[in-house]
Amino acid sequence: MKVAFLGTGLMGLPMAQRLLEANIEVIAYNRTPEKLEPLKAAGAQVVKRPYQAINAADCSILMLSNAGAIYSVLLSDRSWQTVPGHSIIQMGTITPTESKEIRDAVVAAGGEYLEAPVLGSIPEVKDGKLIVMVGAHQEQYQRHLELFKHFGPEPLLVGPVGSASALKLALNQLIASLTTAFALSVGFAQHQGINVDLFMYVLRQSALYAPTFDKKLQRMLENNYDNANFPTKHLMKDIDLFISEARSTSLNLSSIEGVRDIIDMAMKMSFSDADYSSIFSAINASTDGA
Repeated sequence: MKVAFLGTGLMGLPMAQRLLEANIEVIAYNRTPEKLEPLKAAGAQVVKRPYQAINAADCSILMLSNAGAIYSVLLSDRSWQTVPGHSIIQMGTITPTESKEIRDAVVAAGGEYLEAPVLGSIPEVKDGKLIVMVGAHQEQYQRHLELFKHFGPEPLLVGPVGSASALKLALNQLIASLTTAFALSVGFAQHQGINVDLFMYVLRQSALYAPTFDKKLQRMLENNYDNANFPTKHLMKDIDLFISEARSTSLNLSSIEGVRDIIDMAMKMSFSDADYSSIFSAINASTDGA
């Protein structure tokens, strides 16, 4: 199998590396060519144009930043001509509406489209333990199952295109809301003179505990947000996608809109490229100023 990998950023790079480690031929494209060097050194074929990757491969994986990037890379005039008869697998985070619109464009061009967003970050990529959520027909899912298993042990067929994108946004909303709530509780405990170790001791014994709390605690206590597995700007993008999609429902969005304000504050504090646990500093800043 030859796989075109379009988008080799924070997640795309280690994902493409996993395919190479499994002796799958990878033809890689990235809009920033310098990011292709590690893949080239690992044995991937690198190309300067996306259509060159698509044309040389059996299927194409998209790990691009947003729907606009997908349209630019995949549906430009030259790339458009390579889509007929080709499988396009979209693995980034976009809205269900965007995913279905891209599917319609790909199908109209004569190709097939699947969505397979993933839950997890760089450590899970390297261990092959991502949660892969697939939006596709049953036959498409079965045909690509072995490919998906390189990223996670039990790829899950969620439903038709759009359903996996919706599930991914629901989960990423929870990442933002959980982290914000945890940061607020830790900050409140500190301001009240409660030992954080004691706070965590009680929390870990309760039904309130989530493992992500311990993963982020030390970063928060040390204000150390370097070497992000998931930067604040990406979480902000996903929350904006969630809110834009959820506005068509009758859901009350007040809570996530408040979370968005805090993430926006972290961005303004120059934490855009930092780990999203920087939410803690934004919460402490707002508390100190109150």
